[in-house]
Amino acid sequence: MKEFYFPVRKNTKIHCCQWIPEGKPRGVIQIVHGIAEYAARYDGLAQVFTDHGFVVVGEDHMGHGGSISQEIPQGCFADGWLTAVSDSYRLLQMTKEEYPDLPYVVYGHSMGSFMTRTLLYTHPDAGLAAAVLSGTGWMPKPVLRSGRVVCLLEGKRKGMNASSATVDKLMFGSYTKGYENPRTPLDWLTRDEAEVDKYIADPLLGFSASIGLAREMLGGMLMNEDRKNLEKMPKDLPVLFVSGDKDPVGGNGKGVRQTYEAFRAAGMKDVRLKLYPDCRHEMHNELNREELHRDVLAFLDEMIGN
Repeated sequence: MKEFYFPVRKNTKIHCCQWIPEGKPRGVIQIVHGIAEYAARYDGLAQVFTDHGFVVVGEDHMGHGGSISQEIPQGCFADGWLTAVSDSYRLLQMTKEEYPDLPYVVYGHSMGSFMTRTLLYTHPDAGLAAAVLSGTGWMPKPVLRSGRVVCLLEGKRKGMNASSATVDKLMFGSYTKGYENPRTPLDWLTRDEAEVDKYIADPLLGFSASIGLAREMLGGMLMNEDRKNLEKMPKDLPVLFVSGDKDPVGGNGKGVRQTYEAFRAAGMKDVRLKLYPDCRHEMHNELNREELHRDVLAFLDEMIGN
């Protein structure tokens, strides 16, 4: 794995990872990670993709992983949701310049799936060959709006860069309620107990997001559900949704289906959905992750050839 940085605003820089396959590459996959994690955590998935000829890249979002700085502390977003999306797009542009002739795929997970959905309508001319959206969801707009009000009130009380138990409970508090006798508060991530324990032990994972980050993400989700934005997406772009049917982020499949149907209603010509029985939020860390690998690779083989 190669690591590098690119500079951004406020004298800060974004940390990136790149994995290179042996032999001539057949395509590029950009991984857009979720909240409270970082790109190198996807090393196992990246190795699967490189074994099948793909260059893999990913950046640590501001306030995450190697992109934490004095100016942008852990768990914070500076300058908003669209700025974070623009950082992902910057890496896309840089990688396309390095590999101009290769088909380019974006794989977004959790918050990264919401960021990818924003990227699809803010940069419809990005030249993507396909997109994979993992662990995404759909929430009623009144719920999203009320959540933003709670964040605004908590932000006024504590500051937008502070964390808040009230906001944490709002965002994640109900996620283990659907499981019988949960072993940890993070059992909603995956049934693989070793992966849950690794997550808990890593100080760069599972931190409390700032109030400002929570508010920005809820705002990004609102933008993603706007019909006018959905209709700006490139209609010919193939999109694959993958999710566990016991993933609370996706409403145990309901929110993923709503997103899938919204994409179809917006005129997207090739939209596919795979829900995995009994699986939870992180399909790439699930007990049957090899099934996900086969399905995503088969989709990419069909989209860009062998």
